[in-house]
Amino acid sequence: MKIRNIILLFALLSVFACKPELEDFSTTNGNADFTKYVALGNSLTAGYTDGDLFMSGQENSYPSMLAFQMEAAGGGEFKQPMMFDEYGFGKRYLLDASKPGPVNAGVAPDPRNFESVAAQGPYNNMGVPGAKSFHLITPGYGTLNPYFGRFATSTSTSVIADAAAQDATFFSCWIGANDVLTYAIAGGAADSITDINTFSYSVNLVLDYMTANGAKGVVANIPDITSIPYFTFMNTQLPYAGLVLDAEQAATLNFAYASFEQYLASLGVTWSYGFNFVEGPNAFVVEDETIPLPAPFNVRQMVAGELFLLTLPTDSLINHGMGSVNQAGPQPVPYGIPDKYFISLAEKTEIENATAAFNQVLLNLANQYDLAFADMHSKLAEAEASGIKWDGITFTTTFIYGNTFSLDGVHMTGQGYALASNFFIDAINAKYNAQLKYVNPNLYPGIYYFQ
Repeated sequence: MKIRNIILLFALLSVFACKPELEDFSTTNGNADFTKYVALGNSLTAGYTDGDLFMSGQENSYPSMLAFQMEAAGGGEFKQPMMFDEYGFGKRYLLDASKPGPVNAGVAPDPRNFESVAAQGPYNNMGVPGAKSFHLITPGYGTLNPYFGRFATSTSTSVIADAAAQDATFFSCWIGANDVLTYAIAGGAADSITDINTFSYSVNLVLDYMTANGAKGVVANIPDITSIPYFTFMNTQLPYAGLVLDAEQAATLNFAYASFEQYLASLGVTWSYGFNFVEGPNAFVVEDETIPLPAPFNVRQMVAGELFLLTLPTDSLINHGMGSVNQAGPQPVPYGIPDKYFISLAEKTEIENATAAFNQVLLNLANQYDLAFADMHSKLAEAEASGIKWDGITFTTTFIYGNTFSLDGVHMTGQGYALASNFFIDAINAKYNAQLKYVNPNLYPGIYYFQ
């Protein structure tokens, strides 16, 4: 046994002896100048994670990681508008890994989070949670968005004005996700996707401002919104045809919808739902605003490919008839799953088409301004399809266990942001002949648990 262990030890030593030392890697800036790095973007840039913005999340933001790697290549100080606590306004934790139900930390935010920190600026991290492309160029945006309001230099300034005033030598710009995301997380029932001309104009103006004095930079595109856990997790737990009925329940629902058709006929409306509930699995009933019937009668059954959102109230499905019929009142009425809890096929197509159009604009503008381009869309697709292995960690898009996404199902974990940092580094090194070292994801946190 001792001899075998000794042989194994020598084998391991031989393997490691063949590996290059870290010191063999010479960090250089190539054709870039990292002296003054400024990051532009939304919550992904700010370090938002687990449902909110808080100190350690900001410390683990991808711009902070990039700035640290840039220090070895001439990078300077990198300041962030730090929050004053670890809870923000709604940080989430996981009580039990076997029961994927994140809970709010339930801790009141530090009052100082509501106060201006502009006097301690300027700040290199100009990421603003909630920001869309055109918000970056909107004067007075700080009066509309408290995250920017707390570090804006004045009530009349814009994000791009404060960023450009710093005269950066290098910048990153990861903007555009919210231009489709806010519509998507509302199930297409609220907000709207940004007009392509507005998007193009806004990003062009941002890049024009940031490159006016010769700064180089990197632009990232938008991942496939509908492939993140917020839009996929519930569908792994509950299929669209998850309304399981016995024979009596099926007959009751068929009778109920025949009665609704008769009621509509009494109002002069001829309508056939075409439902045929059977014993076993059936498609859930959902609201559909395109059906020309008054609520709550404007319903249909789900079809394959439509997506439940992470916010779907499963208790209402199990105990209160959501997805079939509401019998709580004096008369049964249709009880379709509301628009805000699912993405229809039409909405999904709209989101995907807009994302593709926005990404083409981002690529064209990166080329126009001769900037590096980080293809986050392709990388997330790779993580979804086969996973990405980095420093012993496998990154997938699986909720909680995939290492990439935090407990809000939208933003990344610290490890996820480290992975994103490395994609930025790949783009920067390739474009500017630089040699920035990669970030080790093992140095950053994944999912938080209550102890």
